[in-house]
Amino acid sequence: MENKQIVIFGEVLFDQFPDGKIVLGGAPFNIAWHLQGFGISPLFISRVGNDFEGEKIKQSMEDWGMNLSGIQTDNQHPTGIVKVEFHNNEPSYNILENSAYDFIDSSYLPYISQKSILYHGSLALRNNVSRITLNHIKKNSFPQVFLDVNLRSPYWNLNLIKSLLSETLWLKLNEDELSLIVPEQNNIESKIKYLFQHYSLNQITLTQGKKGAITFTSNNKNYQVSPYKKIPIIDTVGAGDAFCSILILGIIKQWDVETTIQKAQKFASKIISIQGATKFDLSFYNEL
Repeated sequence: MENKQIVIFGEVLFDQFPDGKIVLGGAPFNIAWHLQGFGISPLFISRVGNDFEGEKIKQSMEDWGMNLSGIQTDNQHPTGIVKVEFHNNEPSYNILENSAYDFIDSSYLPYISQKSILYHGSLALRNNVSRITLNHIKKNSFPQVFLDVNLRSPYWNLNLIKSLLSETLWLKLNEDELSLIVPEQNNIESKIKYLFQHYSLNQITLTQGKKGAITFTSNNKNYQVSPYKKIPIIDTVGAGDAFCSILILGIIKQWDVETTIQKAQKFASKIISIQGATKFDLSFYNEL
């Protein structure tokens, strides 16, 4: 499976912090960046504006050794911006609309191999243009899909999520998202069981913040991991993306589930000890 093409689809943007610092972000971009750091060269498909921020993104990707063939340039819409605020150490996001990544165009897609592994979230699908492009990839390349649910109100609806779940093998979400997607069940176990009964999912990973995470498999097994203690928390932006990047790495490397989530928790703990969601330093990745 290591030879399969890894396709990451969705938003790339700048996170603006209260202290004025601007950091590259967007869940799909963060995951593509991490995979590159771990020696995997994903095809990242997104769109940036014809502006300073867009050029900065492309230069940063080039400096990191990433494949730029999936990056489109938009002459009408700006590069994405998210304004990050913190309440009780938890981030909240003001996501600016009509950003370049909302308009990823199927006419400019590079070659995508058959039966690749495709990661995508839900935020970039708030606009019909990018949603059509993702559907084009699925219909023409028949990828195995990893869905990372990122419910950001008001940019999602339940019918869309249900449609995406019907095409998904691997699912990652948090407890709040699980409750929103499966409101008809009363507890985590029944909600997870409902998802396995109604969709052809192979694996569900539920992140639980300070409690860690649980991975459930379709053969009725589950694996739990707890956070590392005494980790200095700078901010929690991108912790879920870090966790998710290792889940994908585990699929590629064919690690067992327990090994994968242990490594995922370890890497997520490293990310919360820095500001922002990415690190321009290969030694940061070498330990894993």
